[in-house]
Amino acid sequence: MAAIAVPVNTRVFLLDIEGTTTPITFVKDVLFPYIRENLEEYLSAHWEEDECKQDVHLLKKQAEEDLRQNKACPVHAVDQTVHTDEEKAIREVVDSVLWQMAADRKSTALKQLQGHMWRAAYVTGKIKGEVYPDVVPAVRRWRRGGLKVFIYSSGSVEAQKLLFGYSVEGDLLDLFDGHFDTNIGAKVESKSYENIAERIGCQPEEIMFLTDLAREAKAAEDAGVNVIMVVRPGNTELTEEERSHYRVVTSFNQLELIGNV
Repeated sequence: MAAIAVPVNTRVFLLDIEGTTTPITFVKDVLFPYIRENLEEYLSAHWEEDECKQDVHLLKKQAEEDLRQNKACPVHAVDQTVHTDEEKAIREVVDSVLWQMAADRKSTALKQLQGHMWRAAYVTGKIKGEVYPDVVPAVRRWRRGGLKVFIYSSGSVEAQKLLFGYSVEGDLLDLFDGHFDTNIGAKVESKSYENIAERIGCQPEEIMFLTDLAREAKAAEDAGVNVIMVVRPGNTELTEEERSHYRVVTSFNQLELIGNV
């Protein structure tokens, strides 16, 4: 694909992770299976620790909210205090988490627990974060051009930092000026991008958002943010309408800074 000129007024790159900086297969074939395969063992080992108790508390609140909204859920409540049988309580948490994952939920409660589990795996070297080979050189080039680079993902900020901090290319955290997750708002809501612009201290039109999902692209565009869609192997296919509407790249190397340097 041809090179795309980055608007001269761009001050910030805002990057999605899954399908943008990182192969979608890493999340689906490495990160998620690790949770499913190690969840019960992890909970059993950490059940009495404060961090784990907080994770379970958030999952309980999420389950209660789901009940109020009449969403299907195999567990009516997740509560580690009312059970005398620890194994039964752990099993209920496992069922709740696996149900949320199967439904591709993006709840903060789920992401927080996953982040804590992945932290243990990254630190011990069981997992290393993957990034596309064009990402690091491009980000370094943007930073040399005076632009700031932020990450915005539905995965928790902690999970984001683990992926880039323990990557196959080493610790990449110094390449990014900050991280955002669903605590700033859902990625499919335009208000989230307005919140990010306010938090960074710039105008929405000074942000260039890179994502692989059209729903996120539309939300950002509605907020006044510039958008480029990223096509990578395994990503959801764009429609002809989406391809004609959005600027599209298959590599970060196609983005040219003109007048920014």
